[in-house]
Amino acid sequence: MAIFSLWVINKAGGLVYQRNFADGLAQLTSNEYLVLAGTLHGIHAITSRLSPAGSSSGAQVIEGETFKMTILLTATGTKFVLLTSLTEVTADSVLQRVYEAYADAVMKNPFHTPEMPVRSEGFDTRITSLIGTGQP
Repeated sequence: MAIFSLWVINKAGGLVYQRNFADGLAQLTSNEYLVLAGTLHGIHAITSRLSPAGSSSGAQVIEGETFKMTILLTATGTKFVLLTSLTEVTADSVLQRVYEAYADAVMKNPFHTPEMPVRSEGFDTRITSLIGTGQP
């Protein structure tokens, strides 16, 4: 079981936080991460409208052959995305705790501008204690 990466995507589809926790991920540029976040935002919007059973909050889990993306959509439209191994079963609870850390360390910071990139040492510290550094 492994956690590979964490993304925070604002309500407009912009990537405001990205951090890798495991080696072996493709090395992407900042622009490539921005494009992926925007694409995921679009896919999430489409899946929320495709539900045959009425209203839906969109995709919550997307699985590939070797990884799984778990998505937490908040009431404000911010998305927290965790890329994990297929066998990871704690992704939902980890995302909930990441959201709580974001609310405490970022949104309560009077110097943070909403919808802008997260530059918070307090948030980084809480994420490190929650998920780890990704280093053995």
